[in-house]
Amino acid sequence: MINFRYHLVSLAAVFLALAAGLGLGAGLLADDGSGSDTTTDARIDPAVVAFENAYAARTSGALLDGTLTNARVLVVTAPGARSAEVEGLTAALDQAGATVVGEVALTGQLLDASNRQFAEGVAQESAAGVEGLDATGDSYGRIGAALARALVGRDDLSLDDPAATIRAAFVEGGLIDLASAPADRADLVLVVTGTSPAGNARGSILADFTSAFAAAGRGAALVGPALTSLENGVLTQARASDASSGFATVDVTDTAAGRAVAVLALARASAGEYGSWGTSRSADGALPD
Repeated sequence: MINFRYHLVSLAAVFLALAAGLGLGAGLLADDGSGSDTTTDARIDPAVVAFENAYAARTSGALLDGTLTNARVLVVTAPGARSAEVEGLTAALDQAGATVVGEVALTGQLLDASNRQFAEGVAQESAAGVEGLDATGDSYGRIGAALARALVGRDDLSLDDPAATIRAAFVEGGLIDLASAPADRADLVLVVTGTSPAGNARGSILADFTSAFAAAGRGAALVGPALTSLENGVLTQARASDASSGFATVDVTDTAAGRAVAVLALARASAGEYGSWGTSRSADGALPD
């Protein structure tokens, strides 16, 4: 006999597919990569959007309740991440029982490949002699490892002296902004991105950082709107990177149902299970089983 929870998950998958199509249809015509919270495609019926939001609000509690109990989550945003999506994701994390310890914004300067040497210098100087940091690997791997040491932990989550030093250096260097400064480190990280200008290699850089966050803590997910999984989009690049096996991805944060899926993906990541969920361009289907 199919139980009620299974019924909810099945229905959520159906409406997620509908919502993903709506979000993509709006984004293709209206999204200019500016990070705006609104779309302007008049062909998308606001009543349908309102229905999807209401449906997700009614079902997400049953899907998310208790999935991240006792988890301490840091929300990390990349340039272009929409404030409405970040707020919705934070609300979904709360529904799942997580404690959101703070919000940190990665700046365009950090994610601009032309500033790589400067960012690497900040990471090397601030993390010099810090136990457990591997000096090998590529530049962004080392930068990500240093930043992860400042923001993420596994057992000891205190903001110790090395973490505070590294964090202060990244702030002073204009590489991160503390939108809501965490008092402690987190054990899970949700990285939220928006779209990027054409030709920008931001996805592979974010993949390195997200992988580093996951390795330093108990897991991480990189999530964004449907446009990010189009050709050369941020999530398309991230999913194709060498670091992609180390974190989860979701490409439908521009829908209410998709934001619930992003939190489910983070819960899976906390158990060491990484996948790619969201639109039909996602390898593992609409949402975790």
